[in-house]
Amino acid sequence: MRCPKCTSIEDKVIDSRISKEGSTIRRRRECLECGHRYTTTEMFVREGLVVVKRDGRREDFDREKLFRAIRAALHKRPVDREQLDMLIEDVIDALEAQYENEIPSQAVGDAVMQRLRKLDQVAYVRFASVYKEFRDVSEFMHEISSLGKNHPEKH
Repeated sequence: MRCPKCTSIEDKVIDSRISKEGSTIRRRRECLECGHRYTTTEMFVREGLVVVKRDGRREDFDREKLFRAIRAALHKRPVDREQLDMLIEDVIDALEAQYENEIPSQAVGDAVMQRLRKLDQVAYVRFASVYKEFRDVSEFMHEISSLGKNHPEKH
């Protein structure tokens, strides 16, 4: 790893922690040149996953694309980076368990919506509006009213 401050490649690992799912490792490092401390995350390299689009096109699974879409839905919401990373890993793990190498794009969207609905309902509606291609306000209202039916308000 290169130090983000001085770009030296000489460092030492101070602490390592395995995620709850066991799919990532967070490492706290210290640069031996300048003493700067920084955190890195290691994760499994997932190879061979292909997303099958609605029109039949196939493209390599792109974790970063998924990250950007969910992060956009979570913009200015009280969800931290670790929760976002855990949500993404949970989605990927569930999809890998259900499908071999080809994952329908609809399954990706459904898995994200299912988890966002539990994590943050505003982000859920934002994501759903793009994923389901809402055409007017009535579709927003319908989706929002369905949230209240499935999850009673907390007082």
